[in-house]
Amino acid sequence: MSGHSKWHNIQARKGKSDAQRGKIFTKIGREIAVVVKNGGADPISNPKLKDVIAKAKQNNMPNDSIERSIKKAAGELSGVNYESCTYEGYGQGGSAVIVECLTDNKNRTAGDVRHAFDKFGGSLGSNGCVSYLFQRKGIVELEKEGVNDFDELMLLALDLGAKDIIEYDDYFEIITDPNEHNKLSESLKKAGYTIENSETRLVPESYIDLDTEKLSKFLKMIDALEDLDDVQEVFHNVNLPEEE
Repeated sequence: MSGHSKWHNIQARKGKSDAQRGKIFTKIGREIAVVVKNGGADPISNPKLKDVIAKAKQNNMPNDSIERSIKKAAGELSGVNYESCTYEGYGQGGSAVIVECLTDNKNRTAGDVRHAFDKFGGSLGSNGCVSYLFQRKGIVELEKEGVNDFDELMLLALDLGAKDIIEYDDYFEIITDPNEHNKLSESLKKAGYTIENSETRLVPESYIDLDTEKLSKFLKMIDALEDLDDVQEVFHNVNLPEEE
């Protein structure tokens, strides 16, 4: 889930079961199919494919599985055409939720997404009802442990085009323009920093807090949405507790 939490999906997914990892790999394979179809099978000339490959590696997807997915997509062996679609709605406490999907059946996906919202006290809204509360940004995250001089990191990042740096308990989040995160990430790696995560993300302009009961229901709704095969990403504006 993409909210205000440490490495919002990478760290959580690393510890998931084999079955859950398999579902994540299936979703990434579907994403590879779409970006290869639209931009080609060469990550050098297709930056979106480069992004997805980076995501696959961050989620511990084996290299041979990544290569097989790319070759399969390039040869269109699957015979399945996926379409992207986005749903917007509200969760507990008026929280804002955006669900990005890739599907071969929009009617099925819409019904499944609506059911997940309704089951946990949310409501599916119309396009545009909450998207104005978010901006797409490039995000690069790195551990504090490998940073000896914060001022040096900040000056380098800003020189490389970063817009802001946010400090958390044990990591830094560097914000840049969409589509610039890979360039920033590679430059920081060359400078000796260890990158934990690099991606584009819908970031809310502000976050809201929920009480314990509402937060529990909200998280169940997010889990239900993320478990749907057609759902690729879920973004929201709820403050989540830091993982221990």
